[in-house]
Amino acid sequence: MQPKDAWGSRWRNATLPMAKHYMTVAAEKQSLVCLAADRNTMADLSELVQQVGPFIAALKTHVDLIDDWSVESWHDFCALANKHNLLIFEDRKFADIGKISRAQMSGVYNIRAWSDIVTAHLISGPDIVDGLQAGWNDVGRQGGVLLLAQMSSRGNLLGEDYTAKVVELGSAHAGVLGFIGNGSRPVELAELRRQVGEQKLIWTPGVNISVGDGEMGQRYGDPYDAIAAGSDCIIVGSGIHRANDPRSAAQEYARLSWKALLER
Repeated sequence: MQPKDAWGSRWRNATLPMAKHYMTVAAEKQSLVCLAADRNTMADLSELVQQVGPFIAALKTHVDLIDDWSVESWHDFCALANKHNLLIFEDRKFADIGKISRAQMSGVYNIRAWSDIVTAHLISGPDIVDGLQAGWNDVGRQGGVLLLAQMSSRGNLLGEDYTAKVVELGSAHAGVLGFIGNGSRPVELAELRRQVGEQKLIWTPGVNISVGDGEMGQRYGDPYDAIAAGSDCIIVGSGIHRANDPRSAAQEYARLSWKALLER
């Protein structure tokens, strides 16, 4: 199936190249799954990607949580991700002013050189998106920023007024790929989709086939329900990497997510 046929209005209205890149990869793999690769050694991380790479569209990393990180090992890991046709999503949650955020895209980890997507809070204002995009431009690359509009953790401070302001400012910014929504609450997610409209994407953590409460305030909702409510990518962590058979688990999440997209 062609991406434009699977995605419909989302494809027609997307303006950021990275949005159509993601939608193309998702259609090729028939998967709207981003793996939250919460492993803390390079060997474990690479092994996980080898297992589940064919069934996921993107890989969410926390580069600063890798105990044995090195420039060389990370270069090899990124090559492995590219081999599996995965977008690399560094969940950095930038929150500073534009100038500092641009500088943070370089530094020891040089995030601008290998990330396709990053997350950011909008608490410092929309100039942060300009700074992040400038970081990619500095090395001749393109990327997309996901703004945190909602969170799935219990007791978070992203209330309705803040969410509405993030959507208002983010929807008007060409450098914004989309928004992070709450996958554990389909009603809230559907309202976010109503506010966002059809141009920007919504990616959602907080999904697991086993719904309910997780560790340290995390909450989980059903992956099919999240897509049906308006999510364009489900971010799955423990549901895959803690499964007895991560490969089979990733395959099942892919099946459910693609089915939900087509039925949506």
